[in-house]
Amino acid sequence: MTPRPFAFRREWWPGRAFAPESGLLPAHVERRHVAAAMAGCAALAVVGLVDPSARTLTPPCPLRSLTGLDCPLCGATRATHALLHGDVVRALDFNALYVGALPVVLALGLVWLVRGRLPAALRTARATWVLLSVGVAFTVARNLPFAPFEVLSSAVTRQ
Repeated sequence: MTPRPFAFRREWWPGRAFAPESGLLPAHVERRHVAAAMAGCAALAVVGLVDPSARTLTPPCPLRSLTGLDCPLCGATRATHALLHGDVVRALDFNALYVGALPVVLALGLVWLVRGRLPAALRTARATWVLLSVGVAFTVARNLPFAPFEVLSSAVTRQ
């Protein structure tokens, strides 16, 4: 029996073009990685089109809701919107750690895409503790109410 012309057939699925046997991507890249990248691009498009300072795109930060303190990622959505519109200074005002770490994260993503794994130095417990310590130190510093640390708080906190 021949399939109907508009019936769902597995080979029509768009993710099939990104299968390892297609040769378009390295063998270590799986469909779930492609799906995550596509979802990330869709999220970037939404953040680029809708100003998160004017409309709420995400649920409120639990730490900020409970304590009134900024977490390490408070302001990251607004910073992403500012970066997508080319306003680096405003993005730094929203979240300096995020803006500073973004090029490093993108470079590491490119290294993973090309080599198939992250550098050995980043796959250690020490690297995890360093990243955690930087996040905690930034959180403490951005919540201190005196100069020069008050500039690290998210722009909404200062208004």
